[in-house]
Amino acid sequence: MNHQLLAGGALLALLTAAPAIAQVKPGEPPITKITEASGGPIAPEREALHLNHVDLAIEVFPDSQKLAGVATLRLTTAIPQSVLQIDLDKNLPVSAISIEGKPLKPGAWSNPEGRLFITLARPLRAGQTVSVKITYGGTPHVAVRAPWDDGIVWGKTPDGKPWIATTSEGYGCDLFWPCLDFPKGEPDSVDLHITAPAGLTAAGNGTLIKTDTLPDGRTTAHWRARSPNPYSVTLQIAPYKLLTGTYQSRFGNTIPMAYWYLPGRDKKAAGLFAEFAPSLDFYEAVIGPYPWHDEKVGVAETPHLGMEHQTVNAYGNNYRKTPSGFDEIFQHELGHEWFGNQMSAANWDDYWLHEGYAQYMQPLYGRWREGEARYAIMMDEFRQQITNQGAIVSGKIKTEEEVYEAENGGPGQDIYVKGAWVLHTLRNLIGDDQFYAITRLLVYGRTDPKPGNFKPRFSSTPEYIGFVNQVTGKDMNWFFDVYLKQAPLPELVESRGADTLTLRWKVTNDKPFPLPVEVSIDGVVQLVQMPGGTATIKAPANAHVIVDPAARILKRSANVEEYQNFRFRRN
Repeated sequence: MNHQLLAGGALLALLTAAPAIAQVKPGEPPITKITEASGGPIAPEREALHLNHVDLAIEVFPDSQKLAGVATLRLTTAIPQSVLQIDLDKNLPVSAISIEGKPLKPGAWSNPEGRLFITLARPLRAGQTVSVKITYGGTPHVAVRAPWDDGIVWGKTPDGKPWIATTSEGYGCDLFWPCLDFPKGEPDSVDLHITAPAGLTAAGNGTLIKTDTLPDGRTTAHWRARSPNPYSVTLQIAPYKLLTGTYQSRFGNTIPMAYWYLPGRDKKAAGLFAEFAPSLDFYEAVIGPYPWHDEKVGVAETPHLGMEHQTVNAYGNNYRKTPSGFDEIFQHELGHEWFGNQMSAANWDDYWLHEGYAQYMQPLYGRWREGEARYAIMMDEFRQQITNQGAIVSGKIKTEEEVYEAENGGPGQDIYVKGAWVLHTLRNLIGDDQFYAITRLLVYGRTDPKPGNFKPRFSSTPEYIGFVNQVTGKDMNWFFDVYLKQAPLPELVESRGADTLTLRWKVTNDKPFPLPVEVSIDGVVQLVQMPGGTATIKAPANAHVIVDPAARILKRSANVEEYQNFRFRRN
C-alpha cells in the first residue's frame, strides 16, 4: 500500500483541495448516541469478531480541520457472518471498501448512525479470517473539554503552529478510525502511518519503524504497536522537540525512553524527563517488569491534561508542582501501562481495576520516596473526595459513560479515590507480601513475571476476588461485597462501659463484615478481631482511646461528611 497517497483518488483530492474553513467549534460536528457509547452490551455478531491486525494510515489537514484515512482490518469471526459491523463515526464517510482486495459496490455498505454495516459478497464461516480495507475521511468531532469529553483537539502552540491531539476513552476509537469499540475489541497489533504537515512530528504508539519525508515536506511516520487498547491508539502531532534516553531495568534489560515536548520548554521538559527512570524503578520494584520493554516508555506533550495512550502517554499538566515532589499526572498515566494496558478490564464495570490501582500508585510512590507521612497526607486528600453515590461495581455490562459519569448513575470519581482506599484497606488487612502477590496475578497472570514470560491479558472483578481468596487462603468475598458492590461505607460504632470498649460494624443490608480494627489504649496499640462484626475489650474509664489510629480502614466519617457539606454547600 502506498502510504504517501493515504486515501487515494477522489477523497484525498477533495480533502487536500478544500480551502481553509472557519474553526470547527468544540462539540461539532455532533455525534450519534451509537458513536458516543463505548462498550455496553455487545451484539453476538460484533462480539464474535477479533482484530488480528490493523494497518491504519491517517493524514491530518489542520487548515481545513479534516482527516483522511485508510484502514485495513484483518478480522477473524467466531461465528458465521454475512454482514460485518464496524464502529466508525458517520462524520467520516466511507468512499471505498474492498474485501480481500476485491472492491465492493457502494450499495454494499451503509453507516446511518455510526456503525458501519458491510454486506459481504460471500458469507464468512466460523473461524474464517478476512481482510477489509476501508477508505474514509471527513471532519472529525472536536472535543469540548478533552480528555473528559472526547474527540480531536486542533490546538495551537504558543507561536501559532498546529498542535493536534486525540482522546477517545469515553466516546471510543470510532471517533477517528474504523474499530471495534469495546474493551475486547483490542487488536493484536497495529501498524500506524501518520502523515503530518511540514515542520510537524507525529509521536505514536509502539516502535518507530521509519519516517518518510515527502517532496513537499510532509512526513509520514510509521509506528508499530502490539495489543493497544482501542482507545489507546492516538494522534499526537506538533512541532515537537525530543528527549531520549535508556532505562536500565532491574530485570536486566534496557528500555528506550522518549519525551516529545514543545520548543521553548527545554528546562521544564528536562525536569519531567528526569522523573521517568525513578518512576519506572518504583513500578518495576513493587509491581513487576515494564510490559512494553521491547517498545518504549513514551510521553508526548498535549493541549489537554493527560491520557493513557499506550507507550506514548498524553501529558498536559504544564509541569505543575505539588508537595509530593513528583508530577502526579505523569506518574498516574505511567501506572496505566500496567493497570489498563498490560491488564485490561473486559467490561467498563470493572474499570476500578484500572483507575483505583493507578490512583493508589501515587501515595505508594510518595511512600517509596519519603515514607509514611507523605503516604498519609496523599491518602487523606483522596479520602476527602469520596462521594459514595453509587456502587463501584454493579455486576452489569456497562458503557464507559455509565461508569465514569456520576450523573449517569455511575460511581464516577469513586473508581479512582474510593478504589484507592479499598486497596489501602486490603493491603493493611493482609500485608504487603500478599497484596503485591495478588497484584502481580492481576497484572501478569502469574506471581513470577519476567520480561518475555507474560502477555497482555483481560481481567475482571470476580477474577480479582478469586486471586485474593487464592493468595490469602480465605474467603474474602465479604470484604468486596461491602466495599465494591454497595455504595454506603461501613460505620464503626463505639460505646464505652465502666471499663470496656465495645465496637460494632454497622453495615448497609446487614452484610457480614468481620474486619479487625486496631485500637490504641493509652498509647498501646492492639489488633481487635471482630468475629460477627463486633467485639468488646477492656478499656479503663479514664484511658485515652483512639480507634484505628493509623487510619488503615475505609469507613464512614462524620467529620469528612460535614467537611464535604460545608465545602460544597450541600445543606
